[in-house]
Amino acid sequence: MSEDLLPPPPQADWAYFLDFDGTLVDIAPRPEAIRVSDGLSELLSAFSLAAEGALAVVTGRSLADLDRHLALPQVAAAGVHGLELRGGTRPNTPERTALKHALTKVRASAEQLATRHVDLRIEDKGEAIAVHYRAAPDLGPEVVKALAVAVAEAGDLLTLLQGKMVVEVKPAVANKGAAVEAFLADAPFAGRRPCFIGDDVTDEDGFRVCNARGGISIHVGPADAVTEARYRLASPAAVHDWLAQLLDRERRTAS
Repeated sequence: MSEDLLPPPPQADWAYFLDFDGTLVDIAPRPEAIRVSDGLSELLSAFSLAAEGALAVVTGRSLADLDRHLALPQVAAAGVHGLELRGGTRPNTPERTALKHALTKVRASAEQLATRHVDLRIEDKGEAIAVHYRAAPDLGPEVVKALAVAVAEAGDLLTLLQGKMVVEVKPAVANKGAAVEAFLADAPFAGRRPCFIGDDVTDEDGFRVCNARGGISIHVGPADAVTEARYRLASPAAVHDWLAQLLDRERRTAS
């Protein structure tokens, strides 16, 4: 992102892919401590209708966890970076037994870390493991080193992601860009201009897919962020306001 550019107004015929933490809700010290603003679920539901269903939430959280916060089972979504898909065709994943065995070793490494450092929090997503160190920022390098060893032992099955005060291990084939591609292969997303909005390193794959397809990529956060997104919004509140433009325009047209 070479300039601090505001995105163009949202259009009803685009396909929308929205990250959750840091994009639709503010980051919290613990994943379960996020606060979903009043009216967010209603905004997303109305926006999905305006876009004829071409709206998907694409998150590192599991779909079950996402639904606990948004309660929008009718809206398309990708959980665990695309390992779980609602409203699209799930990408192929590695052989399950080998993947399960590799993640068992990662889980053991994460639990050993948490035993030594009580401020660490393990988020076990079943098919991915995340270690949050927001309560102990100095532990970041130790967490990365320990999990990197377990990932290396798994060969090319797993990959390590470093996000905002979190290190996550997941299957190598799963990423948000692949999730976007899966959605774009089917109705109602197919044939539309893609728009991805995200705030963290895990969202860069989504930005790249949208950029390659002539779409809209929007980073949420500071103007000096290093990102491949071409536009910027300052905060989740700004994202809400940007989405609301489409609904406001439709209401004015209808009246």
